[in-house]
Amino acid sequence: MPENAESRPEPRIGIYAGTFDPITKGHLHIIKRASKLVDHLIVAVANNQKKGPLFSIEERLDMARTDIANLPDKHCPITVETFETLLISYARAKNATCLFRGLRAVSDFEFEFQMTGMNAKLAPDIETVFLMASDKWQFVSSSFIKEICSLDGDISEFVTPSVETRLLKKFKS
Repeated sequence: MPENAESRPEPRIGIYAGTFDPITKGHLHIIKRASKLVDHLIVAVANNQKKGPLFSIEERLDMARTDIANLPDKHCPITVETFETLLISYARAKNATCLFRGLRAVSDFEFEFQMTGMNAKLAPDIETVFLMASDKWQFVSSSFIKEICSLDGDISEFVTPSVETRLLKKFKS
């Protein structure tokens, strides 16, 4: 065992979870910022068929992995995984110390506030960290992007070129 191994703190593991259907530049901005705050960040893609995603779980994982691999200025290792359980159960299994949640508007806060309260009851040792979306990304959502794309609007400002290509293929078929 290396000297001082016992005194080293456990790595701080954070989780940023979402459906990412598809991943947006707003998500990537939160990921970059969250990577400054932990030693390892897990981007957890929810496999929730109840939400009726446009993209399969495999497609969403691939888009997230591709975009994150190309993301400049990452401050820690970032892995992309899927989960099908309660987020707090997944976080506990991964030894996470915190959950990151992006907030775009006051309307996001009400839902997130309730979820944070419940998570605190289930796992008081796991913190929730809210990151406000920057002005540029406050009104960007995967739902809006899909709607704009389905109506032949320009989405290039909101998603990476690889995601734009996949969206265009979905709506052209």
